[in-house]
Amino acid sequence: MSALRGWPSFPADLPEFDPGTAPERPHEIFLAWLEDAGEHVLAPHAVTLSTVDADDVPDARVVILKDVDAAGWYVATSSESPKGVQLGKHPMAALTFFWAARGRQVRIRGTVTPSPSEVSRNDFLARSPESRVEAFIGNQSAVLRDPAELEAAAAEAREWVAENPYRAPETWVRYLVAPVSVEFWQARHDRRHVRLRYRLDGGRWVRELLWP
Repeated sequence: MSALRGWPSFPADLPEFDPGTAPERPHEIFLAWLEDAGEHVLAPHAVTLSTVDADDVPDARVVILKDVDAAGWYVATSSESPKGVQLGKHPMAALTFFWAARGRQVRIRGTVTPSPSEVSRNDFLARSPESRVEAFIGNQSAVLRDPAELEAAAAEAREWVAENPYRAPETWVRYLVAPVSVEFWQARHDRRHVRLRYRLDGGRWVRELLWP
């Protein structure tokens, strides 16, 4: 496709990024970038979660960031979903944020651990009613042979959620991705993109610039 080389990648005006002013811990700069992205793009909290399956084949999908703090980044899903099963067998993951309108991406790699059950429960109850219904339907990624089956399952789940407004599935898990490396990538029109990586070394963060 010739159009692939003709489409613009980034806006004319890109933000500046001076790695010399970066804070000691990666989540601090991430929060600043996330707030900035929220002023320019839709769904700035959408993130690509990458895992590996039982055959060590990569898998990826877009999910919603639930929170971030000094411990790491949080996402949530059913432990019975494909990604939940994969995280249970291979508790390592990568997260990728991409904000084209700002010419920025953030790449995170780390270990994954489930949060305490009460934390996962509160996460589930904070979801909208329809989101809770969707979670109770289950069978995520299974083959749907008849759309009528989905409608029937949704009706049943909707009734159950209405009758049990403070219940959460035992399979609902909020996962912590504790980073071992976090990279901040800022595009430049001259292609000399600025890349700053935080790498965990002996319990402390080492900051290093990377070649574009």
